[in-house]
Amino acid sequence: MACRRKVIQLYKNLLRESNKFQSYNYREYALRRTRDAFREHKLEEDPKKITVLLRRAEENLDIIRRQVLVGEMYGDGRLVIESSTKPAP
Repeated sequence: MACRRKVIQLYKNLLRESNKFQSYNYREYALRRTRDAFREHKLEEDPKKITVLLRRAEENLDIIRRQVLVGEMYGDGRLVIESSTKPAP
């Protein structure tokens, strides 16, 4: 049960950190990749494989955190499709 809780917590952390990307493309890629990877291994039961997958996910979380910081330091603004204001009629 603790393993399941750890997996869910790691999944939520990955999604939360991925949402912090300023770049639309990086943000959507990270979110999509995280969801796809967890869905792909949803039914995995081998404890050794689960341990390897958890370690890889933790490494990816560290990478995402680092890249979010780099993106914040050297970000280049938002894309047109990300604009929250609507054009005047």
